[in-house]
Amino acid sequence: MKTISIINLKGGVAKTTSSVNMAHILSAVHGKKVLLVDNDKQGNASKFFNRHSYEEAGVAEVMTDRNIDTAAVIQHTDYEGLDIITANMNLSTANLQVMLDQSRPQQTRFKRALQQVAGNYDFCIIDNAPDINISTINALVASDDVLVPITIDDFSLDGLEELTEQIENAREELNQALCFRGCFITQYDRLNEADQQGEEYLKVCNKYPLFETHIRRTAKMKPCTFERKPILIYSSRCGAAQDYKKLVEEYLKM
Repeated sequence: MKTISIINLKGGVAKTTSSVNMAHILSAVHGKKVLLVDNDKQGNASKFFNRHSYEEAGVAEVMTDRNIDTAAVIQHTDYEGLDIITANMNLSTANLQVMLDQSRPQQTRFKRALQQVAGNYDFCIIDNAPDINISTINALVASDDVLVPITIDDFSLDGLEELTEQIENAREELNQALCFRGCFITQYDRLNEADQQGEEYLKVCNKYPLFETHIRRTAKMKPCTFERKPILIYSSRCGAAQDYKKLVEEYLKM
């Protein structure tokens, strides 16, 4: 099972949108078995698939339960080949409990839990919070690859340096196999001069690996989240749907 962390310290860059749509495309287009892990207390990925709940166990229990049965916390979505481990606000309390628990390793709980089901899936995609906390560190330790969605604005680009430092620290200290596969631009408008200049800056500075594929800004994206449907289902011909397909294809060729 290949595990991918989708992460950025800035909010509003389409982390969850990218996570859910890449997961759906891997399963629906490429026939892969995919596990999506919602690693954000806001639970937006869980809400997207109508699985948000305080009744069912999820990521909080993965973090805190010493004897967790990972298969028991996985829920099927309405899409064949795509399952989810959900999150809710209990993850905030769980992170605090983990930090106070010195009885067992704190950073490897995701890794140990996901190893139980690794034979059941081709890919695991972790949708991370815009933060570095113990659960996002767990995600980096459990991951093979990191993908970073970015928008072209000063705040997003400023946060990249700090994020790459955190990724490098995780690789050096906890997971030598971790690979920063690259950034991909979301909400891209090719007619917008600022977007063009920002893209050119990223290419010229050559500090961060950059995917060729951009996710275009499209009016279809917002209503598809209200409808809680993957963009490929909601509007398969729109620019963003085609771009996410290309992004997944580009990643798979790496």
